Amino acid sequence: MERKIIPYKPELRELARQLRNSSTKAEIKLWVQLKGKQMLGYDFHRQKPLLNYIADFYCCELNLVIEIDGYSHEFEETQIRDENKEVELKKWGIHVLRFLDEDVHADLENVLRGIELYINDFVTHTPNPSREGNH
Repeated sequence: MERKIIPYKPELRELARQLRNSSTKAEIKLWVQLKGKQMLGYDFHRQKPLLNYIADFYCCELNLVIEIDGYSHEFEETQIRDENKEVELKKWGIHVLRFLDEDVHADLENVLRGIELYINDFVTHTPNPSREGNH
């Protein structure tokens, strides 16, 4: 399976770098579990520009974006932006998993379990997925 390149606005690169340098505590806590292919051998990137957006975490091999929603996601404007982001990413075959900031802090084990369930389902139902490492 050939990797598809997902375009993004070049001006998002600098913002993504700034976001990586000012990550929330929940993002840092989850990143510790995802970096270095610790999640079942898959390579995740943080604050990854995709299309007109920046994904909190992205894994190309899994067509997966993981978003950590903090207090700002309670506002209608942010929810509409999140919905638009998901619709656009879905057009590119990317699935979005959302977790609440407080769930990462209070129940990290179940957040990780949710990601593992997605991965196992993806591997089971995707013919010849492009995978690297020991999967």
